[in-house]
Amino acid sequence: MVGYLRTITTLLLQPIRLLGSYPSGAWRVDLLAGVTVGLVLLPQALAFSLLAGLPVAMGLYTAFVTAIIGALWGSSSHLHSGPTNTAAILTLSVLAPFFAVGSPEFLAAAGLLAVLSGLIRLLMGLAHLGLLVNFVSDAVAVGFTAGAGLLIISNQLGPILRVHITPTAGVLGTLGAAFSQWATVHAPSLLLGLGTILFITFWPRVTRRVPSVLAGVALLSLMAWLFDLEGYGVRNLGALPAGLPPLASLPFFDLELIGHLINGALAIALIGLVEAVAIARAVAGHSRQRLDSNQEFVGQGMANIAAGLFSGFPASGSFNRSALSYQAGAQTALANAFSGVFVLVAAFALNTLIARIPLAVLAGALAVTAWGMIDRERMAQIWRGARGEALIMTVTFGATLLLPLQFAILTGVLMSLAYYLLRTSTPRVDAVLPDPEFQHWEPHNGRPQCPQLAVVDVLGDIYFGAVHHVEETIDAILNATPSQRFLLLRMHSVQHCDISGIRMLESIRDVLRERGGDLYMTRVRDPVVYRMRMVGFYEQMGPDNFLDEDVAIDHLFYHIIDPAVCIYECERRAFRECYTLPKRTLPGGAPPITLLPLGAEPVPTLRPIELWDALHSDLPPLVVDVREPREFRESHIPGAIAMPLDQVLTQQHKLPLSGRLVLICRSGRRSARAAEALIAQGYRDLRILEGGLLAWEQENLLMAM
Repeated sequence: MVGYLRTITTLLLQPIRLLGSYPSGAWRVDLLAGVTVGLVLLPQALAFSLLAGLPVAMGLYTAFVTAIIGALWGSSSHLHSGPTNTAAILTLSVLAPFFAVGSPEFLAAAGLLAVLSGLIRLLMGLAHLGLLVNFVSDAVAVGFTAGAGLLIISNQLGPILRVHITPTAGVLGTLGAAFSQWATVHAPSLLLGLGTILFITFWPRVTRRVPSVLAGVALLSLMAWLFDLEGYGVRNLGALPAGLPPLASLPFFDLELIGHLINGALAIALIGLVEAVAIARAVAGHSRQRLDSNQEFVGQGMANIAAGLFSGFPASGSFNRSALSYQAGAQTALANAFSGVFVLVAAFALNTLIARIPLAVLAGALAVTAWGMIDRERMAQIWRGARGEALIMTVTFGATLLLPLQFAILTGVLMSLAYYLLRTSTPRVDAVLPDPEFQHWEPHNGRPQCPQLAVVDVLGDIYFGAVHHVEETIDAILNATPSQRFLLLRMHSVQHCDISGIRMLESIRDVLRERGGDLYMTRVRDPVVYRMRMVGFYEQMGPDNFLDEDVAIDHLFYHIIDPAVCIYECERRAFRECYTLPKRTLPGGAPPITLLPLGAEPVPTLRPIELWDALHSDLPPLVVDVREPREFRESHIPGAIAMPLDQVLTQQHKLPLSGRLVLICRSGRRSARAAEALIAQGYRDLRILEGGLLAWEQENLLMAM
């Protein structure tokens, strides 16, 4: 608790750290960068306030307050807070259903909306809930901003054509209203709007030293003044109020209104935070600055609360102003604060000139900036990528055009969550085999599999939502080859396995053991092993069932699966180890080899040293080597006779019924198979060399080469 309070205090005292560590001599560079950004911020503040259906004075107040507060409490040295296209169109969308656009109630609700969205951002920052913005995926953000861009462009038809169009009519309604009033279109306003669009579009080809929006608004406004277009019916901004931003009288205790606005405030907060964090990270990629997302949330929250209290409306981070701040050489966040001061000073000094800016010119500037919101390159990338993300982007785009914007965002977020749950609940579960060079594992793609051992990759978490899919897929893999009674799960992609997943693994293990087989796992992550130990599953399985990947197949091949099936029944060579065994067939008419039950050893075993002693006793046993002739010729126990397993199985041998027989092979599996057959043929005094010749060699006992 004390640590958490200390963290909150640190987040709230960011201005003290910023000012206390301010480098000497940086103020000149920051001041110049602030003025440069302010030249862009001024016309945008005017335009975005009109986009939100608010007086231009509120845009200036918002620009002044949020630029300063966002700079002082934020984490990024270059993220610029203030009015934005997205925040403005969201504000209009949230408020228009409840109030007449431009009415006193509308203005007060805009301030309250800023405070509510700011409180949400502030609380998310203090609670370290920055990860929540991750649920607004790129597909949602790109689809929403593209749709919002089209909405903004359509909303500029009214000022450019000088016709009356309801701000909340939507794209289709706006186009219909504009078409129905085509006869009353005001030609001078139309020419000013189109001229502004063309000028701002082509100005960067002339020079980039002067911002295109500032140059376009200034030049077209000058032309309107020179030709006295106001006298021909062109509508201007009008006079601006002088003075500092006044404290707003907000309906804080109107709980019904707060209930109406809270969903919209949440949508504005989420989209604003996604924008701010994405912009800050993009600029930090160039500046190499380390960011604190929670501090940035606090900064955005404080900025919006201050904007609402001082007669402003919701704001967010701006990419073009942030990039301009970095390009202008800003060294600290105070450069953004200087831009806010510049806007207020310039508004006072240029009050008369600003009042004469035509609405059609600002509408043209807004249309150009809104067109820039449609990121066609990223839309194409998403469209060419996963079909699910393309669908999310398309639906969010359509919802933005057809639904209230806060519900469009909610639709996109819910679709993203549903897509995530669908994807994680159906992880890939592939039966795999080594590639032809035995270098990598790959899906079998119809290639013949081992009749005894299935190797399966689980490529995703095994949690309650995915258990059914994983279990069904593994069952289908095993049922496709019913003789497979051993299963090796490759678990390297399983980062999390909850209790439901462990119960599913228990069920698969029980089914395999009923078949006479078992379940093995390799590359199990430490957190997953820890969870298995906590619930007792690890001990139930046994440590021997958790194998090292490098030796897993080798261990299973030489110690677990039945070599008789490999030699006499299976013509496949699924694994590299298969090439170490000869492939032979039983004589015609011989019964097929039945699967040897796991762990079935019908006769007692002898340890290597016990067999050594017995061979040097007065009555040594007869040692019968059931390996293939090639293996026997390479090395064998002195005095042993070669009796390949196929001869034992088909009774093509003359082993004495009396006297003790000791059966040996490489690892003991073929010996168990031979013992089973000999018992059925009437032999009783049998022993098996425990561990086979591998154990004999480990004891450094004599071999005949």
